[in-house]
Amino acid sequence: MGTVYNLYCDESCHLENDGINAMGLGAVWCEKSKVPEINDRIREIKSRYSVGPKAEVKWSKVGPVKRQLYLDLIDYFFDDDDLHFRGLVIPDKSLLDHEKFNQTHDDWYYKMYYDMLRVVFSPQNYYNVYIDIKDRQSAQKAKKLHDVCCNDIYDFSHSIIRNVQPIRSEEVQIMQITDILLGALTYTNRTFPEEEIRSQTKKDLIQRIKERTGYTLSKTTLLREDKFNILVWRANYYGM
Repeated sequence: MGTVYNLYCDESCHLENDGINAMGLGAVWCEKSKVPEINDRIREIKSRYSVGPKAEVKWSKVGPVKRQLYLDLIDYFFDDDDLHFRGLVIPDKSLLDHEKFNQTHDDWYYKMYYDMLRVVFSPQNYYNVYIDIKDRQSAQKAKKLHDVCCNDIYDFSHSIIRNVQPIRSEEVQIMQITDILLGALTYTNRTFPEEEIRSQTKKDLIQRIKERTGYTLSKTTLLREDKFNILVWRANYYGM
């Protein structure tokens, strides 16, 4: 019998023409049996800063008032050996040429999602994949992603990847860790206008991640990196 793992996935700046150069996909994963303990620990950290269990912490809410809360959550991720992160970042969406490769942005999006997840999957284990609900298309997106992932690993009976399901990030504590780590990864690879003032608190969080990983967050890590694994995908990665 293999081990059952849960993957909590999120996306950042994934729209084709949103005016933002970088796009990110990411997942925090752990053994399913560890989920209740991890969620409780995250709630405890939030409670120290008078943040209720139903209050969502996420990258877009990062600010100086709750700076230490976010630093503590980042440290908790790195201190807990049961938690792992896989992130894929596209530094420049403007270089994509979907027409040349006879694909839509959605087609490419699912290829990227699979590339983000594939290093986690093992035929000896079983997986439940959870994606953050973004809109009314989330259920359809989950079904499509399930089919793409299973077909690419010949899991036609969906016995390895058992489930791909949309959930609300405010209801699952681990999903909020995904949002923070992915937000930091994407933010690091964004290009900002010179006149735009970047958040010092977000810079501090990124610096903490760099210190804990030893990585710049702008380069691909070794494939076997188990704690904080990054793929920096560029438009010529597959000849695009």
